[in-house]
Amino acid sequence: EEQNLASLLLHCGQLNNGIQQIQCIKQIMPLVKMMDQNSACDPMVKACLDILGETYFSLGVKNPLKKVLASSLNGLPEQLMPLGVQSFVCCLREELKTTDIYLYRKVLDNLASCMEDFSLGMMKSNILSSVLTCSFLQKSLLDIQEENRQSRGNRVVQTQLMHDLLMAIKVSMMLVQKLQENIQGSLWKNHESCIWQSMCSLLKSSISFLMDETLLQTVQTTSGLAFILFTKAMYEPAEELPSLVSDLLLGLKKHAGMPAWFVSNCGTLCTEELSDSVLLFLCHGALAMLDWKNRSMGESGEKLLLDIASVLLSLSSELKESSMAICLSRTVAVWTNSALAALISDSPGLKIKLNGNSEVIGKLLEYVYTHWEHPLDVVRHQTKLIFRNLLQIHQTIVTGCNLKSDPFFARLTKHLLSLEWHVKGKYASLGCLVECVGTESILQLDRTIPGQILDMMNDQSLAPYASDLLETMFTNHKVQFTSSCKESSWIDQWHDIWVSPLLLILCEGNHDQTTYIIDYYLPKLLRCSPDSLSYMMRILQASADANLGSCSTRGALGALMACLRTARAHGHLELSSIMSNGLVSTECIKQGLVHQHNQVCIDALGLLCETHRSTEVVSEEEMQLILFFLEYNLNSQSPSVRQQICSLLRKLFCRIQESSQVLYKLEQNKTKQELLEDSTKRHPSGILQQYNDFMSSVCDRLFEALFPGSSHSTRFSALTILGSVAEIFSVPKGQVHIFKLDQEIDSTRVQTLIQCFASTFEEVKVLAFELLMKLDTVLFCVFFQDSENVDLLFQAAVDLSTSTKPYDCVTASYLLNFLVYHKELQHICLGKWIEHRNVRVISCLTELNVEEEIFQAKKSLLQAAASFPMYGRVHCITGALQQLPFNNLMLMTEWKQMVARLILMSYELSAVVSPVVQSSSPEGLIPMDNDSEMADRLQMILHEIQPQDTNDYFMQAKILKEHCKIESEKLAVRKPMENICTEMRGKERQMCDVTAQMVLVCCWRSMKEVSLLLGTLCKLLPTQAASEPSHGLITVDQVKNIGDYFKHHLLQSRHRGAFELAYAGFMGNLLCINLSFLRKMPEQWLSCVLEEIKSCDPSSTLCATRRSAGIPFYIQALLASEPKKSKTDLLKMTMKELLSLAAPLNESSSVIPQVHALNILRALFRDTRLGENIMPYVADGIQAAILGFMSPVWAVRNSSTLLFSALITRIFGVKREKDENSKKNRMTGREFFSRFPSLYPFLLKQLEVVANTSNSEAEELKIHPSLFLLLLILGKLYPSPMDGTYSALSMAPFVPFIIRCGHSPVYRSREMSGRALVPFVMVNEVPHTVMSLLRGLPDCTSPCIRQNNIHGTLLQVFHLLQSYLESKQFVDSDFQQGLGDIITYKTQDICIYICIYRLLIYRLKASKNNQPLKGFKFWEEMNRVISDSELMTGVPYSSAVPGLTQYLQSITKLVISVLSVTTGADIRSSSSPVVKKIAKPPLSIVHLLHSEFHEVRLLALEAVLLWLKQANAKQIAEEGVLCLLVDLEGILLTMALKEKNLECFYKVGECYLIDVCAEIQSIALKFASKLVMHLLQNHQKEVLKKWVQQIISFCGDEQQTEMLLAAAEVLKSITPFLLINEKLILGLSDTLAMWKCVILLLQNEDLVVRDAAAEVIQVAQSQKKSSKGTEFALRIVNAPMALDLAFGTLCELLQLWGEAGAGVPILLEWLLGDSDLRQEDDNLFDKGEVNFWEEKLTNVRQLSKHLLRLVQVTHLTLPDQGELNRLSRRAQDRAQLVARLLRALPPTPEFSKTSEFTKLAIQNERISVCLKIINLLKSDEICKNGSPKK
Repeated sequence: EEQNLASLLLHCGQLNNGIQQIQCIKQIMPLVKMMDQNSACDPMVKACLDILGETYFSLGVKNPLKKVLASSLNGLPEQLMPLGVQSFVCCLREELKTTDIYLYRKVLDNLASCMEDFSLGMMKSNILSSVLTCSFLQKSLLDIQEENRQSRGNRVVQTQLMHDLLMAIKVSMMLVQKLQENIQGSLWKNHESCIWQSMCSLLKSSISFLMDETLLQTVQTTSGLAFILFTKAMYEPAEELPSLVSDLLLGLKKHAGMPAWFVSNCGTLCTEELSDSVLLFLCHGALAMLDWKNRSMGESGEKLLLDIASVLLSLSSELKESSMAICLSRTVAVWTNSALAALISDSPGLKIKLNGNSEVIGKLLEYVYTHWEHPLDVVRHQTKLIFRNLLQIHQTIVTGCNLKSDPFFARLTKHLLSLEWHVKGKYASLGCLVECVGTESILQLDRTIPGQILDMMNDQSLAPYASDLLETMFTNHKVQFTSSCKESSWIDQWHDIWVSPLLLILCEGNHDQTTYIIDYYLPKLLRCSPDSLSYMMRILQASADANLGSCSTRGALGALMACLRTARAHGHLELSSIMSNGLVSTECIKQGLVHQHNQVCIDALGLLCETHRSTEVVSEEEMQLILFFLEYNLNSQSPSVRQQICSLLRKLFCRIQESSQVLYKLEQNKTKQELLEDSTKRHPSGILQQYNDFMSSVCDRLFEALFPGSSHSTRFSALTILGSVAEIFSVPKGQVHIFKLDQEIDSTRVQTLIQCFASTFEEVKVLAFELLMKLDTVLFCVFFQDSENVDLLFQAAVDLSTSTKPYDCVTASYLLNFLVYHKELQHICLGKWIEHRNVRVISCLTELNVEEEIFQAKKSLLQAAASFPMYGRVHCITGALQQLPFNNLMLMTEWKQMVARLILMSYELSAVVSPVVQSSSPEGLIPMDNDSEMADRLQMILHEIQPQDTNDYFMQAKILKEHCKIESEKLAVRKPMENICTEMRGKERQMCDVTAQMVLVCCWRSMKEVSLLLGTLCKLLPTQAASEPSHGLITVDQVKNIGDYFKHHLLQSRHRGAFELAYAGFMGNLLCINLSFLRKMPEQWLSCVLEEIKSCDPSSTLCATRRSAGIPFYIQALLASEPKKSKTDLLKMTMKELLSLAAPLNESSSVIPQVHALNILRALFRDTRLGENIMPYVADGIQAAILGFMSPVWAVRNSSTLLFSALITRIFGVKREKDENSKKNRMTGREFFSRFPSLYPFLLKQLEVVANTSNSEAEELKIHPSLFLLLLILGKLYPSPMDGTYSALSMAPFVPFIIRCGHSPVYRSREMSGRALVPFVMVNEVPHTVMSLLRGLPDCTSPCIRQNNIHGTLLQVFHLLQSYLESKQFVDSDFQQGLGDIITYKTQDICIYICIYRLLIYRLKASKNNQPLKGFKFWEEMNRVISDSELMTGVPYSSAVPGLTQYLQSITKLVISVLSVTTGADIRSSSSPVVKKIAKPPLSIVHLLHSEFHEVRLLALEAVLLWLKQANAKQIAEEGVLCLLVDLEGILLTMALKEKNLECFYKVGECYLIDVCAEIQSIALKFASKLVMHLLQNHQKEVLKKWVQQIISFCGDEQQTEMLLAAAEVLKSITPFLLINEKLILGLSDTLAMWKCVILLLQNEDLVVRDAAAEVIQVAQSQKKSSKGTEFALRIVNAPMALDLAFGTLCELLQLWGEAGAGVPILLEWLLGDSDLRQEDDNLFDKGEVNFWEEKLTNVRQLSKHLLRLVQVTHLTLPDQGELNRLSRRAQDRAQLVARLLRALPPTPEFSKTSEFTKLAIQNERISVCLKIINLLKSDEICKNGSPKK
């Protein structure tokens, strides 16, 4: 065994594979266990154990072999254990002798591993104590701390050292805990022992680290744990330890009661003022390290628990840094867990103090309410845990009581339900509450809660919270039902509550709401109750055929698709089983796949593609449906829909690939007998063949979609799917190739993919390039066998790279990259050939192109801009560099030279163009006229920028035409053409006019490309030190110079395009610097620029306009380069400097630094990369912005406004709604001031100043500059029912100042003050405050009445009461009395009446929606107000009275509100006197419609329209509406004839279109029908022809959307009578003209128009279904499917009418199209014809498909052969013209003349298809004529 052991170890050492080594070690233990006692003396065994020990200590901590070794050593037999321990101890002692600081981490890891991996038998206690007594741990702690101090500035090294220090502290804690467990006796507490001295040293070190604010927070937190642990181990008596910790936390320094050793080692804790962070870490340490169970610490422990809570709550208002806020929330959560543990001991005193009604729990709840919407996810999550624990604490205390009736839970439930649903914290808190009191108790308070929550799921930010709450509720509800109901009858009730509302919303809800419900809610519901799927299917299938949905709603069919998709994806459904059982038909899925609603299509596709088993076989039906889908859905304009389509098909391909591997293995493993037995089933080989055929068909369809003129969306979809196919089916060796894309590729398809480079969309170029790179290179041999193809493409790329159109250079770059990769294909396998070609291309572009062009640009920048802008070349160079594998280069020397040359070339190019972008007016340099003023301005600019031109182009306003051509020819003669790259020099240039725009584009794009090139060099190339030989390609000096270059241009450039891209390149440069020896450079650069900003040097070139131009970008880049996990010292230093500059104490100082500081702060607060690290400075930023707004300098005020806007977004979030008063971007007042406590005194002081200014007794207008800003912030706050009384920040001091701001003479200020007052008045104080405001109103007889003051006061009353009513509180008697006082308030002021009526209207709405007001007095006063109003008595004022219109509108709204209340069924059926009074309002809607004021009539008509729509949608009782609308028809008819106001007339027309007015509609329809019949019977077809022509003109391309929609509506209405009638009522030509209108509308660019036109096909298909009685017909279809159906229907109709012979020539005319081949001139930015939707060849192919079918099926005979011959000659003439035009195009026209080439290609296919059908007709005719002769 000894020899075998040694040989195994030797063999193990020789192995390189880690898995084999592990297996070898595992073989050792059986040998060791076989050894006897004598083997312990064998030196061979001793040597083997030594080797095992050394191996263990040499391995890394994450090496799996280390764990295996530990397990093996733990299993040593008893006789070998001493020998093993001896060997192990020797190795450990050697480890502890390490003195290299940077090797300490390895030793520490080994120590930690020893304590974790080895049992007590292996790790003797004396070994542990020897580790503690030796000086290694103490020395490592001190050495690492000192090294960290000396490495200040080197952030990478410091971060590593801090993690080493953290590990050392953790190891010391583990060691002490092990010793505590295993060492007993006086040795441990003996103050003279070495262990005690070592413990004192560790204790002292832990306090040092705890107090060191420069260390990472994790180090300080762990030090807090270590301090408590060490103190707990050493302190005696242990009962006094809680009191000691309490004294430290509360700052009670009782030295007398502390042991001497503690004072000497922990003196700093006792004498110094502890910082907030240290207190927090001590609290965390005490909670984590002390034992809170079983009252082990007695009453002092309970006191400590409460003291810790007090300290933590006080810290919550002080610690605002994100890391501290996270730590605090976690500590509070730990406190709640500790409190729960302490309560188990059944302490009466603690139960009283932690009761839900106690002060401590109240303050903790306040903390929850303040932080449950914190921007940090961690804090929100911890807040939820805290709330749940608080509920459990109270639940534990009241164990045995009825929780549902408990006052604490009842009050909490009421308050939570009264919150608005937009509060995210409400959802998590209600979920916790449901766990305690149950769902049923919540529903008893409000049965509509499930519906309310579902309504909130149209907001994606709320949907996850809402779905989690719903899951908690319906799961709990199900448990309650199953436990209380023995029968299964409860399921129907459960479905009614949780499933029925879901199905209703899925059918009729808006897009966002249904999408989020399907994503978040539906899977959880099915997981809870899978059996509910059958209920859903039964309900939805019953109405699927009748409710197919529309373009805006899913309908029952869409809801069914969504449910089936979700169920199948989560494993609740087998598609094959439900299709075979007939539960869902193939036609139903087909309808879903081409549905008009995009998401229904996606759900139907998802039903086919998604399954929970990745190897499930794809059925033949699924394949056919996928091919059907691809035919009509590739051209989707929605990016999200395209992405979903591509993603789902990718899942399907993965499923095919994985299932094919399983099928192949299955087939290989089966015997012949098994195959014979399975012959009746689907054979694996047959399925594999079907897979291959299916994938081949998919590829054919996708390549067909890349036809000339195909839209961007079609190309994007096709190329993306093809890329997925190429990636998924490129299987590694050893797996069978089911399908390979290369088999489907030929030279024509290669050409098609290359032509995609000419697309105007770069994403199409990217997809085509990536797909070509994935293909087998052998495929390109055929395409490239003719070298002329390569040369033509290369020449095209070179020409495009110098085009004056910016987008051409992108095409050139992709072409060059493709050619570099595929040229000389015979050498493609050698990597160095790619390098050679890259070097050649870049060298060609640099030496022979760019450098020559830079030379010419120095002579004339104008000519460079007009003829050879240089940025295209640089872009191609950057693109070529990005394709190279820089980690594996062979031509190092060539590349080093090339990089150096590129850097110098970039500097030269920048020097030529930078004067333009750095001038004070980069947008205009070349005046196009010769007036003297412009010439003087030009001279000033030229003197400023000092251009490098040596001629007079800048001095004279000159238009370059022929001169441009002459100069370029001279340039070509100057240097011989040695290379293909320079052949373009001699060609004629296009004549052009030079404009300032062209020069600017040339310059800023050149700067952009230079920046990107330099940034690419810095990112891609490894750095090397200048003094060291290395394989790197760029030196540290070059990187530093590039950084200086970026610094210069970021600080000097004025043009945004230039400095934005310089910023992007600078980020790459900083990344390179952080990895090199220049790590301190960013700090130096930052200090320099801040000093320059502060210096106010007149000679400074920093741009103070244009929002400081590139300066904010420069500082952003420097700060973003700082490591995220560092202490962010650069950010802290920068913010301190900028804030001091932004709010200067000295008003006489220069404003330029202040402007710069404000602009930079704005950029930093907007930078998302800084995250929550910027939040501690928000309060100071707000102060700087508000103070800056009071500056007399406009620049400061402007920058302050921009900063303030950025801060509002940073505080309240991005505005997502148009409504400025939406509560989504607001927070409660307590939460706001809790997060930004320093703003409390600042805003209060500023508000006082503002109030004193605006409340001046003088009559003149005085507005304080900060009034708007202050009210804007305060108006963003809102009150919450959860606001308690435990916060130290009282809202009361703000109230009087806000009230005074309401007296402002500016209406907007008064309105904002009304909103701002709301959050500062407690809910229970609202009635009192309202009454005091009303009592402060002047008497109507007062001689001095200020209308603004009255109006402002009433606005405040209105907003207070509005908020009060929204809070759903119970209305008390005081409030009733106050409302009565408002109603009876008498004045002659119209303004007051407007406010009163607005309040009454709002209260009426509240009474209708919530709870009606009780008492007769309210309604009596309401009716009296209406009876006494001017609507009843007449208007005594003239129309010039201010506010009269608003007054009449207010009283009208009041009347309408009263009338709305009377529509309720409960009102009409009640017998109470109050209700009867309500049901008889003094004014009717008819009275309002007769008003002489059109504003009153308009409001009345809007109300009528709303009631009709509600009755039509069954939202209100129809009989209730009808009682309001008595005698309405006649009045509406009169208004339609006599109404002069256009708005009112329009509303009258809308009322006529409502279904309720069926009588009016039917009369109109009968009249229209009789009119048409009369005209036809009297042969007055001329009128009808004019009508047809009018419809045709409405469908023109240039018509507005409203006209097109009107045409679509008319076409839809006439479809049954004129378009698909069995008789040709209008005649063939006019009917076909109408059908052509339908087809034109189906191809319109506007989706709304296409959807409206698709409804024509819907009518036709519905009519077809009803007439023919077919089971299923595609009706609600998308535009591509509708177009196909339109052509098919038209061909069927031609047969039905017997007009096929006359109709086919007309359709052939459509097919041939027009012959407009004119070329249009394009300007600088014209990208040609950008096609988003219309595809002419799609139209051609679909029409030709149906025409061919018609001709072939009917064997058509044309009555007029002359017409056919004429069409044939016309098509042939056009074919000759197209061929001639194609020959006239230059080489590679698809790139140089893309638009012209595309038009001709489309014409070519049109002509060929048309001729094919004509020839088929001729051949049929010959056959028919020839048969009699035979």
